Amino acid sequence: MRRTDQRRAAVIALYQHDLTGRPLADTFKSNDSIFVRALAHAAADRSEELDEVIDAHAHGWSVSRIQPLERSIMRVALIEMLHPDAAPGDEPIPPEGAIDEAVESAKRFCSGEAPAFVNGVLGAVLREVRENAGTR
Repeated sequence: MRRTDQRRAAVIALYQHDLTGRPLADTFKSNDSIFVRALAHAAADRSEELDEVIDAHAHGWSVSRIQPLERSIMRVALIEMLHPDAAPGDEPIPPEGAIDEAVESAKRFCSGEAPAFVNGVLGAVLREVRENAGTR
């Protein structure tokens, strides 16, 4: 299974966990990879931190107003952007790649305005991270 598909599987598991309150472990499919499980668990374990980042960059929106699927998409992208060692893998995805995959997932699964919103929030996070690191 391609990494893109595995990231989407992590998003779906996280979304189901968030929406239903079921234990995260119960939301995985039997064939989900270690990567899928680790990525979803990392995003769930750090959800409070990730939600604070989203809240700080989603101007005019509180995290509670963001649709659960959009929030899950952004959490998965952010865990890879901010904590690239959170899930096992050959090479961490570059931040731009994480953003691109998140936007593509939003195009596929969310409403018409979601891709631009996801892109705006994640892009603002990346700009801030790079400014704080002194790079562009």
